[in-house]
Amino acid sequence: MRSLWTAASGMKTQQITVDVIANNLANVNTTAFKTEDAEFKNLLYQTIQAKTTTKNGERKPVGAQVGLGVRNSAITSIFRQGNFTSTENTFDFAINGKGFFQIQGADGGTYYTRNGAFRISMATNGTMLTDQDGRPVLDTNGRTIVFDSSLDTAKITVSSTGELCYPDESKNPVPMGITLGLVQFPNPAGLEKEGSGLYKVTDASGDPRPEHTDTEITKSELRQGYIESSNVQVADEMVDLIIAQRAYEMNSKAIQASDEMLSQANSLRR
Repeated sequence: MRSLWTAASGMKTQQITVDVIANNLANVNTTAFKTEDAEFKNLLYQTIQAKTTTKNGERKPVGAQVGLGVRNSAITSIFRQGNFTSTENTFDFAINGKGFFQIQGADGGTYYTRNGAFRISMATNGTMLTDQDGRPVLDTNGRTIVFDSSLDTAKITVSSTGELCYPDESKNPVPMGITLGLVQFPNPAGLEKEGSGLYKVTDASGDPRPEHTDTEITKSELRQGYIESSNVQVADEMVDLIIAQRAYEMNSKAIQASDEMLSQANSLRR
């Protein structure tokens, strides 16, 4: 019976929905986490009778097709701006806009993140700006950001455009010639998730567009001393969880009904 497999596909997709919702709720306090949404599409339709003619050859306006279920088509990240949380840490940065920070991975490749909770790590020739896992943060030229060991890093400030400054003798901020490298993507939802808040470029995301050179995009603004909170809406997730649970239950009822109908058919006697 088609209903068995159709209802089973419904149960599988609702399980994926619950998996996505569970991940969203688990990351409700994860810095710069972007909520995810499971999307679905219907499967092929089986034509029982064409709409051109009836079995007697008579013309008819409507045919008969039966759907064969549903499947997952995508799990999309919603890059809605999260709220800003004040930390008063010198190297915590929140992005107001569509930009991404550039991070150098352990493999030497460039990855991207919205998580601006950075730290100062020791380097061979001074101190280095890194993420929480010690991966170097890159500037606009794709180079690691290293400070001389004589500098008091607590006095470094960052402008809204990402330019690092250090106070002179009069305590006026002087540009250090280093700017945090921010980029944007034509389709950020197409980025591949690497874990730890990192994203990787794919054909679907398009190539990164540097904000400091691309004049056709709206520049992002940085807020020093803030981090971007997760954009998960707990109330919405709980409502979606209830809907998914009820849909899963209804599909299981359809399987039970189909099983009982098959049992009755098998028990028929002449």
